[in-house]
Amino acid sequence: MFEIELSDTSMFKAAFEAISTIVDEIICVIDTEGFRVTALDRSHISFVNLDLHPTVFDTFECNVPEKITIDTAEFMRILKRMKNSDTLKLTMDEGNLIIKLIGDADRQFKLRLIDSEYDIPQPPQLEPPVSVVVPSDLVKDCLTDMALFDEKLYFMIDEDYFKVITNGEFGEANAAYLHGEDVNEVVKSSFSIPKLQEMFKASKFSDMCEISLGNDMPLILTFKLLSDDGQISFLLAPRLEAEE
Repeated sequence: MFEIELSDTSMFKAAFEAISTIVDEIICVIDTEGFRVTALDRSHISFVNLDLHPTVFDTFECNVPEKITIDTAEFMRILKRMKNSDTLKLTMDEGNLIIKLIGDADRQFKLRLIDSEYDIPQPPQLEPPVSVVVPSDLVKDCLTDMALFDEKLYFMIDEDYFKVITNGEFGEANAAYLHGEDVNEVVKSSFSIPKLQEMFKASKFSDMCEISLGNDMPLILTFKLLSDDGQISFLLAPRLEAEE
């Protein structure tokens, strides 16, 4: 059994806003190391990992490790009822996740757990050659800009700039951010804009995001808490020329 409370809920809500658009159901692991979610979408294009250390929470008690499976859309519907001033409390009983929103009034919801026979998916071991840190909102705005002309874009990193580029049937757009990192090569890969927009629903998790990239390699996108007590990361398969 476990009992966890969180008063600063904005990053938790942002994480699940992204997760709920990517996967239908998730396995949550709660143990002495924290609260973790690992999931792969049905198309095997996107992978998500949420890792929150016990120090993120106001209260974190877990005597026996638990592994529970929940419907992400139903969980997010409850989280949307949470006010910024509310404290979130999670516990469980036989077959239910108990969600309490503690504020002007104490509201309680029971979300039925899913019986699942699936194992927790393991991400591929990738080491993209280049990583840069970029403002999260800047990239989010670039996605909206690029979507004016196409459903795919290129992320490109060279010695000086992180670039976002699209070239559609009716027009083209690009943006460049001076990254200030020690980069000694040029890498470029194409990705689906709608898939990226799903991931950037988590942009409120952190003001900055890390873009890890290689030539025609999957993207690793990471949002880290300033306290370094937690992060949410995504892996997205590239759009290869043969797919066009």
